[in-house]
Amino acid sequence: MDHGNHKFKTCPMKRRDFIKFSALAAGAFAVHPFQHHLYAGETKKYAADRIRLGNTGIELSRLAMGTGTHGVQRQSNQTRKLGVKGLGDLLHRAYDEGINFWDSADQYGTHPHLKEALKYVPREKVVILTKTHATTEREMKDDLDRFRRELGTDYLDICLLHFMTDPNWPRIKNGAMQVLARAREDGIVRAHGVSCHTLGALKSAADSDWVQVDLARINPYASRMDGEVDQVVPVLKKMKKNGKAVIGMKIFGAGRLRDKIDECLQYTLAQDFIDCFTIGQEGFDETKDLLRRIPQASVRG
Repeated sequence: MDHGNHKFKTCPMKRRDFIKFSALAAGAFAVHPFQHHLYAGETKKYAADRIRLGNTGIELSRLAMGTGTHGVQRQSNQTRKLGVKGLGDLLHRAYDEGINFWDSADQYGTHPHLKEALKYVPREKVVILTKTHATTEREMKDDLDRFRRELGTDYLDICLLHFMTDPNWPRIKNGAMQVLARAREDGIVRAHGVSCHTLGALKSAADSDWVQVDLARINPYASRMDGEVDQVVPVLKKMKKNGKAVIGMKIFGAGRLRDKIDECLQYTLAQDFIDCFTIGQEGFDETKDLLRRIPQASVRG
């Protein structure tokens, strides 16, 4: 496929990522860079398939609309390029295609954009995930109140502690965790968990009874992941076995694997420990492309 006009820009694989990938050569990728037949399913999977998220009782689409590409300081590619109305329209159009899972965060600054989309979509028909940097009880209470005002909703479906790197995060974030646990009991939050950015933090999440949902970096080339594939996968399998939900992110290695879209999708779709996944989309052309590619990738031999 010609990607000349496609927003999924190709990126050369950096030496560090190449070394990580080369290390896999003794295993599944010994003969070819990617052996599609090893990950080919018998039944097509679709972006709009409804997935039950771990033991949370939440049902959502397999694909989430990521709104935080290069998201920092309450901005992202989506907010910069599309604005409130444009991103709201994108979420609405994706909803019409069956994608009802919206991935947001305070860090991305996209709460007002989701609120715009909710003008046209029934609140109870979509699943909203957001993330907080709160540490203390007071910070978490303030964030819950502010997030709901910004989103224009009485409740959050999923709230995650954002960007955990310290393996001791359960101790450091205990105040925020207690507030989220009470908020779940009160119906303000339906599920809580973490997003991790080191292997140590990920292992702590696997061992934590508090974690219901983990947002995990995963792709077949270990690009922008918490460790090598053979280090991360057993931890995620442990999470899944223990009843936690695993949502995949960095499926394309934060853009570094845009020249390997089909391989990354097929690998992710083949992993039974991944419930669903989020991909940042900056226009409806990207959404349409994923809607087409996902079922094809799920059965490619």
